[in-house]
Amino acid sequence: MITTHYDQPEGKFGKWNATIFHVNRKKCWLFTHGCSKYNVITDITASDLKNIDHIFKEALYEQLVYDGIMLDYKTLDLFIGKVIFYPTDNDRSTTGFQNQNIQSLEYWKHEYASLENMPIKDLTHRLNTIPIHIGKSRKMSDFTYPKTEIAKLIQE
Repeated sequence: MITTHYDQPEGKFGKWNATIFHVNRKKCWLFTHGCSKYNVITDITASDLKNIDHIFKEALYEQLVYDGIMLDYKTLDLFIGKVIFYPTDNDRSTTGFQNQNIQSLEYWKHEYASLENMPIKDLTHRLNTIPIHIGKSRKMSDFTYPKTEIAKLIQE
């Protein structure tokens, strides 16, 4: 669902940002969780948009399993609720992470000839295990991994 009304309740996972990038003329979507900077990548065609809820949840579930974070699909479905698209909120921090991740994917893309040959789950796992800085100070304790942060969110 696409809306401009921000009064919809967020699920436990809160807000995700989505951006599109291309691999061999195919559109891929990079979803990044606003707080944990956890990433999910999936290829979505225009005809798939009517099933975006299911596609996103399935891709997220598969990525969590690949990253070793065990969660029942029904629980994940309850955590997320309904997928709602809003116009951009200009979250510069998340947009910056997404732009950096797309650059990393561009670099790794040259290892593979086509999208079919790219191990998307493995490449996304690489993104989710790159150290990130969350917090205001510059202490080493403020550095973490997206995979660690999403696991903490699930355990809460």
